[in-house]
Amino acid sequence: MSLIDRYLLRLAFWPMVGAMGITLIALLLERILRLLDMLSASSDRFGFVAQLAVNLVPHYLGLTLPAAFFLALVVVVNRMNQSSEIDALLAAGVSLTRLAAPYLCLAAALTAVSLLVFGFLQPYSRYAYRAVLHTAQNAGWNGLVPAETILAPSKNLTMTTDEADAAGQQLSRIFIRRMTDKGKEEITTAQMAEVRRTNDGQNVRLELQNGQQLRFNDQGRPEVLSFKTFTMQLPMTGPAKLLRARGGDERELTLFELWNQAHSGASTIPKQTLKAELYGRLARALSLPLLPLLAVPLGLSAKRSGRAPGAIVGGLLLLAFHHMVQLGQGLAEKGRVSPELAVGGPFLIFGAIALTVFITSRKRPGETPIGQLMEHLSAAMARMRMKKKAAAGAPA
Repeated sequence: MSLIDRYLLRLAFWPMVGAMGITLIALLLERILRLLDMLSASSDRFGFVAQLAVNLVPHYLGLTLPAAFFLALVVVVNRMNQSSEIDALLAAGVSLTRLAAPYLCLAAALTAVSLLVFGFLQPYSRYAYRAVLHTAQNAGWNGLVPAETILAPSKNLTMTTDEADAAGQQLSRIFIRRMTDKGKEEITTAQMAEVRRTNDGQNVRLELQNGQQLRFNDQGRPEVLSFKTFTMQLPMTGPAKLLRARGGDERELTLFELWNQAHSGASTIPKQTLKAELYGRLARALSLPLLPLLAVPLGLSAKRSGRAPGAIVGGLLLLAFHHMVQLGQGLAEKGRVSPELAVGGPFLIFGAIALTVFITSRKRPGETPIGQLMEHLSAAMARMRMKKKAAAGAPA
């Protein structure tokens, strides 16, 4: 590696790490808030959420890596262009292809990382996430009652409390709805309650104070019982069975497993679905070497048209490519289009756009079809504004 290569890579490294870290943290925080709300009834929700967040990292890493890499290249090239470093390098005989070479090598290394993430880390972490979520949602009731949470340990029991101590054992303003063995509804409210486990560890004893109980007798007539102290025993529920074995979903299979099952014909998952998932992962990973071909010319054109248009157009192209691959996978799974065409088509279109932009910019650095299109749009909008002003100032 020459001095120029090391310099260019060093400039792009920290912006890429920063963009990827910020995006990854933002996505994880948003998902963690949803998980906390989902698992609010679990007494061990913080432990479950931590495990779920760790298993989400490979999924969000695969999403953020291409965007962070592209954004870092646009920012770095634009910064060098604004300080005339690019002009000095071009004047010294360094071609645009030579400038993009270290970033193409970096893209090749990131492609290997993406293949590892998409092909192996994501399938295992996706299954681990589902297993932890299944355990958390079916962990059963351990006898603790958190505040402002509706608990339904079983289909015959629902309870909630307005206030509770940190241990979930001293309760205030408690509400309990229970269906008896005879199918009669029983509603109990109390001002205070204390939760105690029985010696056998299978039940919970509630010591209720200052409350009322509404129940129905054998004739179906309601009866109201007022009490100062009342003891109620409720059963604790155990955890549900473990999640099925890995491999029931094509997204839980590694690249090698997808390939083997797609060509063996012995899988319970349709062949079209397996191929669509395989080609979709390969398309996302192999799109990384195309990003420098798009980002470097857009970064150069930012000196004329501004940084925002190039970054926005490039981001829209990435987003469109991602959604087109998803659409192609869906069409291939339903058998409407072959997986090769449904996924390969968007990849070839994206590659053709990137190559066209790069080849065009090689002849005249800084001039790209995208930049020219943005300039034409800006000029058209300026003419429209001038016509509106002229029409507004014309005499009636």
